[in-house]
Amino acid sequence: MHIQRAESLLPFNSLALQASADALVTVNSALELRDACSWAREHEFAVVPLGQGSNVVLAADLTALVIRQCSRGIEQIAETPASVTLRVAAGEDWHSLVQWSLQQHLYGLENLALIPGTVGAAPIQNIGAYGVELKSFVTKVHAVSIASGETISLSNAECAFAYRDSVFKRALQDQLIISAVELTLSRVPEVHIEYPALQAAFSNSSSQQVTPQAVFDAVVAIRSSKLPDPAVMPNAGSFFKNPCVTQAQAVELAARFPELPVYPQPDGQAKLAAAWMIEYCGWKGYRGDGLGIHPEHALVMVNYGNGNGVQLLELASRVRDSVADTFAVVLQIEPRVYG
Repeated sequence: MHIQRAESLLPFNSLALQASADALVTVNSALELRDACSWAREHEFAVVPLGQGSNVVLAADLTALVIRQCSRGIEQIAETPASVTLRVAAGEDWHSLVQWSLQQHLYGLENLALIPGTVGAAPIQNIGAYGVELKSFVTKVHAVSIASGETISLSNAECAFAYRDSVFKRALQDQLIISAVELTLSRVPEVHIEYPALQAAFSNSSSQQVTPQAVFDAVVAIRSSKLPDPAVMPNAGSFFKNPCVTQAQAVELAARFPELPVYPQPDGQAKLAAAWMIEYCGWKGYRGDGLGIHPEHALVMVNYGNGNGVQLLELASRVRDSVADTFAVVLQIEPRVYG
């Protein structure tokens, strides 16, 4: 295990924000992960786990041991005539896993194609897109305790998944580092195209044409058309969550803003389109101080080359205040903020 000191984190966050870590280590297995946590305890360092840095904002230098998860491996651990359960190492690339699963004729993840990041980061956020959430496939999450080095396994219920949320962002925040995720996928093709963008994509297709591979291809095409490539235009994807409000609030807002997209939820609440609200407030395409809001997608904040984490959060605060003043709805930042 090689600990690097005073290392730049610029190459390791998709917003390309300049920050450094007092210590940095790359781990390739659960054993190395436990060793890294042991080193942090011995040297009294805080620990910050980092996958591909696609959902973080580095607002300052980190006085911590940053652990880069690069473990690899996909193992089949159980099967039935209808399904297969996989144990996937935390460092595996999420989109590559989705591609691989389709190649193996295992279905369910296709709506989650092209989401950036690692498998280990996926449960923290309970990643979701186009009407599908990760929680539908997680059997267990394996992790290492930062404080003790103990290996811990959590069931789906213990993960307490919710919209863009989990126990890893609440009660267990900063306590565990995920080492592997167990996912149960179907052998039976079953597509989900209820989301409006997918309905539109398949409006002229026969049922025989709407295959899991076709859904995967459609999701990739839609996301590619809307979201900039972080390698070309540094960003962290959707920067704000779509807010959920009471049905009464939704009715009141719909009366004031008839074009505001409102999506009824199973729990009786309603989800609002944050991108529409931000665009309505005039932020779409904004650019200043090396930062901006993407001209094609108002949820995406972009670092055009000169911005830093503090400036980015200041811009985010201005956007939130504007939306709150207009709609009386407070947007929540989706990426994790460090520093």
